[in-house]
Amino acid sequence: MGSASALPAGLVVLIHLAFVVFAASGALLALRWPWMPWVHVPAVAWAAGIEFSGGICPLTPLENDLRARAGLDYFSGDFVARYLFPVLYPDGLTREAQVVGGAVVLMLNLALYGWLWRRRRAAAP
Repeated sequence: MGSASALPAGLVVLIHLAFVVFAASGALLALRWPWMPWVHVPAVAWAAGIEFSGGICPLTPLENDLRARAGLDYFSGDFVARYLFPVLYPDGLTREAQVVGGAVVLMLNLALYGWLWRRRRAAAP
């Protein structure tokens, strides 16, 4: 199959990775856009909920289906499969690692929002 048939799978992986990065560190965007927590906090809740419940993000089956339709395996040699999939699906991912990942996302964001709240409070007249 051609690379065009792999494009939808690659786009879904990029969206998935962007969501992971946003959930982990999107609180920093609230420095620029004060409305960002209204979008970011639900994303953090979703990401942590998936990790704590042991569930699967709906993007994962979509990625797998699109890759299968394109005739691709996990490491087909393209950039997305070689470099982005291991970030989203590390080898040896255990239930304990998922819980730790969820806790790290929550703690990181609590720290970022705490810092942002203190910063804004100090700047208020």
